Formats: sequence, structure tokens, C-alpha cells
Amino acid sequence: MEARLNFFTNPVASKVVKSIAAAGKPIADSSLPAATAELVALRVSQINGCGFCADMHTKDAAKAGETAQRLHLVATWREATVYTDAERAALELAEQGTRVADAAGGVPDEVWANATKHYDEEQLGALVSIIALLNAFNRLNVIAQNPAGDYQPGQFG
Repeated sequence: MEARLNFFTNPVASKVVKSIAAAGKPIADSSLPAATAELVALRVSQINGCGFCADMHTKDAAKAGETAQRLHLVATWREATVYTDAERAALELAEQGTRVADAAGGVPDEVWANATKHYDEEQLGALVSIIALLNAFNRLNVIAQNPAGDYQPGQFG
């Protein structure tokens, strides 16, 4: 499979991708646990069918010390016993925030309330931001049919 569009050589797309990537720095610098951010990124990518981002975030998480068991179970996190209550709240927020078109009212109040039990204002800002950024990256990659499998951890910075 070959991508429809090269994000590195296209004059517009390359600028957009760099801008979106730069918007991720405040998330990385926040107090949101890096493991939570990677789990959320992976789950959003799974929902959106973005193989490129799923590959990237699985490999980055593994390199950072995440266990294979936890990575394999992200898609079925509700039935898995390996996640904390805080991680479960983040994964639920990620799912609801990604599937906003499926729910007439957007993210339910109870999902938000549960997230606020586990995360402070800064961390909530990081969670909402990573969900939005990953949805943007996923859409770029899915539309361009960017292939998965060749990503190397740390490849982009």
C-alpha cells in the first residue's frame, strides 16, 4: 500500500501536520501520565481505523515501558482488569469524544463527571486536547491511506 499523499513533501499538508504535531507539546509537558496519553491515543486510533497511528502509539508505548498485555487489551478495556479507575475514565472520555457524531448530545455528563474525579484541570485539558489532536491525525492518515507497520519509535522527534 502506498499513501495517496506525502505529508512531508506536500507544501500545504506538511505545514498542517507540523502545526498539529507542535500542538501536542503542551500535552507532553503536562502532568497527564504519559502512559494514559498513549493508551488514549491508541484507543482513539483503533476506533477511527487509523493503522498508522495505532502502530505508532503501540510502539511508542511499548518503548516507554507499557506492557504487551495492557496494549493488547485496550480495545476491550471494559472487560480487562489491568487498568486503573483513572485510566478507565480516560478511555471512556476518549471513546465518547471520538464518537461525538454517534451521540446527539455529545459527551455525556456522567462521563465527564467521572473524568473529573481522577484528573485535575490541567490533566483534563491535556486529555481533551489529545483526543482532539488524535482525531485530526487519524483523519489525515485515513484519508491519505497512510500505511502502517514501518514506524520506528521516536521517528518524528
